[in-house]
This record gives sequence, structure tokens and C-alpha cells, in this order.
Amino acid sequence: MTTTADASGPARRGDVFPAPASESRFRTPATGDERRMLAAFLAAQRTTLELKCAGVEAELATRSVAPSTLSLLGLVRHLTDVERRWFRQVLAGQDAPALYSAPDDPDGDFDGARDAEPAAVAAAWAAWRAECAFADRFLAEAPHLDVEGTDSWRGTVSLRWVVIHMIEEYARHNGHADLLRERIDGAIGV
Repeated sequence: MTTTADASGPARRGDVFPAPASESRFRTPATGDERRMLAAFLAAQRTTLELKCAGVEAELATRSVAPSTLSLLGLVRHLTDVERRWFRQVLAGQDAPALYSAPDDPDGDFDGARDAEPAAVAAAWAAWRAECAFADRFLAEAPHLDVEGTDSWRGTVSLRWVVIHMIEEYARHNGHADLLRERIDGAIGV
């Protein structure tokens, strides 16, 4: 793990990942349509998660911040269930149970992420991408951001609220991903 300037690695965060000015996830619109802005910020947060997981596929299940049970693979699985819950269940009204957790196993998203076998990792990414694609379609096709759904613990929520909440959820978990990744291989960055 690199913590200071030396021959073993970069000395600054900017030396690890592409410069923010050159990276498309930092080119979110600053004016204009609210839906376009929200979709772009959500996409940027999702891209950040992918970036944090890139290049360490064999270690995605590593619980690198003991005693926490969090892992990068667990975050992918958790965010898959979160996307599915808010967009499929709450907003679209689909009978779409969580893929990784259940009432009798509420931490299954993290507890079940103990193996970074290539097939398990690929399946988790495929499920996450499918849920993100569904959410993106729902957001793009909704007549307006005031479309409502009913959540069992929150009550009535709007599409606008769900997208803002998803940005918040990703931002929070991307902070966790920062720490997990740094403990795995020393990589730091935005």
C-alpha cells in the first residue's frame, strides 16, 4: 500500500486515476433540464463504483476494513438490490424480490459476497447492469419526475426523490469503496 511519495507508487490522488477534467463522469450538465442533470449525476456515481472495482477482480470479495463485513463485491450486490427495490418494486410496482437479501437474511448482499470466483463476479455485475438499465429506461420514459410510488416504510415517494436518494446512496457507498480499495492495493483517487 502506498501512503507516501516513493518508487512503489503514486504520491497524489491525481496520479492514480485520470485527471477529472479529462474524465466524462465529471462533465455533468450544470444548467438545463432537471431530469438530464439527475440522470447524469446518477450515472457519474455509478461509474465511480465501477472505477473503484476495476483491476482488483480477484479481491472484490475481500473484507479489507475489519471488523466491517463490507467488500467491493458486497457493495455491487447491495446497490443492485437498492436499484431493484426503488425502481422496480416501488416506482414500477413490479413483484421483484431482492436478488441478494431477504427478510430472513437482510445482510445477504454482503454476507453472500465471500467469493470472488469469476462467474460470481460476472453474475453480480450483470445483475447490477440490468437493474441500472431498467432504472435508466424508467427515468427516461416517465412522463415527469413527479411520478409516484408507495414504499412500505417511507410512504409515497416521487421519481425525483428516488433519483436524488440513489445519488446519495451511491455517494455514501463510494466513500466506503474508497477505503476498501485503498486497503486492498493502495489505490487512491476520486
